[in-house]
Amino acid sequence: MQAWKRQATDAAAYLLVRLLVSVVQVLPADMGDRMCRVLAWLLTGPIKIRYRVTRENIRRVFPDATEEEAAALMRSMWHSLLLMGCEIAWAQRRLHLCNWPRHIRFRQNRAMLRILLGRRPTVTVTGHFGNFEIGGYLIGLMGFQTTSIARRLDNQFIDAWVKRFRSAKGQHLVDKEGSAPEVERLLRSGGALSLLADQHAGDKGCWVNFLGTPASCHKALALFTLSSGAPMLAAYTRRIDGQPMRFESGCVGVADPADDPGKVCASVQTLTRWYNARLAEAIDMSVEQYWWLHRRWRQPPPKIAKRLQKAAMTQAA
Repeated sequence: MQAWKRQATDAAAYLLVRLLVSVVQVLPADMGDRMCRVLAWLLTGPIKIRYRVTRENIRRVFPDATEEEAAALMRSMWHSLLLMGCEIAWAQRRLHLCNWPRHIRFRQNRAMLRILLGRRPTVTVTGHFGNFEIGGYLIGLMGFQTTSIARRLDNQFIDAWVKRFRSAKGQHLVDKEGSAPEVERLLRSGGALSLLADQHAGDKGCWVNFLGTPASCHKALALFTLSSGAPMLAAYTRRIDGQPMRFESGCVGVADPADDPGKVCASVQTLTRWYNARLAEAIDMSVEQYWWLHRRWRQPPPKIAKRLQKAAMTQAA
């Protein structure tokens, strides 16, 4: 009986989501943009969803920001996040091979193409920034087959629907649990792996500074590159021109174990520090498009905090 009730609840939630998406799909882009601005005002004013976490994150990274500046950043973040949902709903009907130049601008595309068109495996890292879902969709639209690691959603119907969108243009999804053997086979065969790199990894993760604040990172991301020799690309897809469905997709750096004069691939620590610095560069372009509600930063263990403080003092000297 409990299983039946859970399935019925999931089905009702799925139908509600699909109804909302159907409404959004028929909206003109400018109307969808205005709707997201109104909802963003509601979510940072009368309703205040995830207000405390968002406020703490902004304070960590921008300690000198005034209350008005922090509130404006929160509102802009919610607008960007809601607009991202609209753009995902619009993508399959409004973004295709015949019109993509009207929507997409590439930056450092030669560096990306040189790696992606080669015969070696690749690891692409990005973050909860801009519209990373459109970034994955765009890579598939351009004809590249990629594999991404994703956590299964609790609602089985919404999970299946999201997977259909992500795989519509050739993106293959691997469940986070037990993904290591499949990823190893992929890289051994010269495949392309795409990862969200700003997930909290717990006390035993690799602690480095991200946007000037200690953050725990999964060691596996660096190990995928170091163990396979795959070049790592730090990439992003952000909204530009202040308009919906207008994006810049670019690369902010390549770390290649086979060509590493800066020794960024010397260890898990150095490579993890490198890609966090590159993602920070991308976020600095449009800080309002980062997910400040994301629980990225936690308090490091005392021993880790002491080591990071010592490293920061040494670097400052």
